[in-house]
Amino acid sequence: MAFLNDEFQKLRTSTLAHNAGWMLLGQGTNLLLQAAYFILLARLLGVQQYGIFAGAFAFVSIASPYCALGSGLVFMRYVSAEPTNFAAYWGNILMATIGAGSVMTAILYLIAPHLLDPASASVTLLVALGECVCRQLVICIGHLFQAFEKLQMTAAMNLLTSFLRLAAVLALSAIVQHGTAFEWALASLFVSAVAAIIGSALVIARFGAPTFSLRLLGSRLGEGLNFSVAASTQSVYNDIDKTMLSHYGMNIANGIYTLAYRIVDVSTIPITALDAAALPRYMRQSTQGAPTVRNLSVRLAGRAALIGLLMTVCLFLTAPLIPHVIGSGFNESVMALRWLCLIPVFRGIHQLTGGALTGLGFQRYRTWAQIAAAALNLGLNFWLIPSHGWLGAAWASLATDGTLAAVNWLLLQSLRA
Repeated sequence: MAFLNDEFQKLRTSTLAHNAGWMLLGQGTNLLLQAAYFILLARLLGVQQYGIFAGAFAFVSIASPYCALGSGLVFMRYVSAEPTNFAAYWGNILMATIGAGSVMTAILYLIAPHLLDPASASVTLLVALGECVCRQLVICIGHLFQAFEKLQMTAAMNLLTSFLRLAAVLALSAIVQHGTAFEWALASLFVSAVAAIIGSALVIARFGAPTFSLRLLGSRLGEGLNFSVAASTQSVYNDIDKTMLSHYGMNIANGIYTLAYRIVDVSTIPITALDAAALPRYMRQSTQGAPTVRNLSVRLAGRAALIGLLMTVCLFLTAPLIPHVIGSGFNESVMALRWLCLIPVFRGIHQLTGGALTGLGFQRYRTWAQIAAAALNLGLNFWLIPSHGWLGAAWASLATDGTLAAVNWLLLQSLRA
């Protein structure tokens, strides 16, 4: 383990800007890959089949954060400070993700017919296997490299997944003229499995083999579940609207809205890069006291909000290109994107201030804020979607992200470590 200690001491000299730069470079390339992937997938499936897949994917995404039991962030918290813990916490990631992910896949498969449109329910098993086991393992591997401030590897893992998905949609497009949700769910599962296998091999080659300790897994379960709840509530307010559109059989509306929402997700990649680079720094600077972390977070949140504002202007101006690039079936996505284009500003604030709360050990307050945001989003969607369809979902999303930005900011200013 002396190698890990030496490696970690070297990594301490890296700067936040250097790490953010690696993430931004990787995420910038990822942006291009994802944009090509979204365009080709939407053209391949068409608005209805795209909506069917979106319903199943959103339903699975709400539950998938529980499938790793928070083991990736637990790894970051304990191995960042003491790298000799690597093997045991790497083993925890594998046990938690494969075990809990398999159980959650079975649960989702059983309850999907009762909550989703039959078409979306029919592809839930394939989507759940890919997202609950394989994709969660890839995400945890990203956290592992992030803990050692190897942000270039974290970015590489994201790039690998996006590249494989783009390759898969190109291959499927060459085979069939108009794909179905089932065909894409099968291809997506294969892609996720390949990425998980490659990622695991890279970790073992770079840092070593895992060790397994059920006692350690049990002792960190409560803390890990706290991280899982926080991630799940984020998935709720991001994806419950698409699940509900599927529940009401609004597959075409779901395709229109989901395409616009995914474009917003892609536009916030620079903010995600900054957040990923800042989190391990927050955790280490927490030993210097809350004011140090708070000041850093305020500066970074301001920069993230400016990035978000730039993205907002770009999204609003370029929205009319959607039907020309993807197809006339997505004409209404222009209006949907213009309604949603303010979300990057709100995300810039609540992600960077939320990361500071996590780094200061106030994850429980951040979790409660996200639970409240999820409850608000759920209530607004129940009220607005039946009468307004995707427009009601857009209103609910704006209200939720804006409220969470304000709450996280106030929590960061008021809490004292």
